[in-house]
Amino acid sequence: MILVEALHKRFAAPRRGWFARAAASIVAVEQVSFTATDGRITGLLGPNGAGKTTTLRMIAGLVMPDAGTIAVDGIDVLRETQAAQRRMGVLSDARGLYPRLSARENIVYYASLQGMARDIAHARAEQLAETLDMKPLLERRTDGFSQGERMKTALARALVHDPANIILDEPTNGLDVLSTRALREALRHLASPAGGGKCVVLSSHIMQEVERLCDAVVVVAHGRTVAEGTVAELCARTGENDFEEAFVKLAFGRELTTVEGGGSS
Repeated sequence: MILVEALHKRFAAPRRGWFARAAASIVAVEQVSFTATDGRITGLLGPNGAGKTTTLRMIAGLVMPDAGTIAVDGIDVLRETQAAQRRMGVLSDARGLYPRLSARENIVYYASLQGMARDIAHARAEQLAETLDMKPLLERRTDGFSQGERMKTALARALVHDPANIILDEPTNGLDVLSTRALREALRHLASPAGGGKCVVLSSHIMQEVERLCDAVVVVAHGRTVAEGTVAELCARTGENDFEEAFVKLAFGRELTTVEGGGSS
């Protein structure tokens, strides 16, 4: 389970020109709070620039927040970063595969960084290849892989240590229809009892993908959580039958002064 409370992150704005004064800082995340439970896929939905990627990087312990708290399975990410990271598998927008290594070698190398024995790592690579339908890819160099093939390899690498929590930043970007469907099925399996009932958190700006895949949705706009619930609950709250219309109302509408999740629209 992942618990996020009142996250805030400010970055220094870039300075332009040799004599430019220090510009005002930029608030990337202002007030994001949500809970992602085990056995469910939670979607972080918002427009570009809403603060989704920064939020996920803070959860993963890659960026430290200026304020707020993050707990992963009860472990404080700020105080016990490495212990929390061992409970997570992270798939960021930068796949970062070593092109001269095969898919198997990429997976096994990452397993070694997690302290796994070599024989166990190879067995785990075989298991993940079966789960993610990528057995023909295992012995191929990742140089020249398609976007979908790179995604599968990167996901296998993130899952090699069998983490209880999975973090994915816009995982369907650049994928074709078949690759998107394969990823969707893999994530559903991982969140199911058969797949270990994992806590899956993913970010997206694609309403249809979130609607099809996620059990719970957190709507983020302007660095704030503006709504949290199921697709049906968010539609009911806005009085809309269409989820896209509900999202637009929640993320951009002015008529809603307060919404569930502790923020304002």
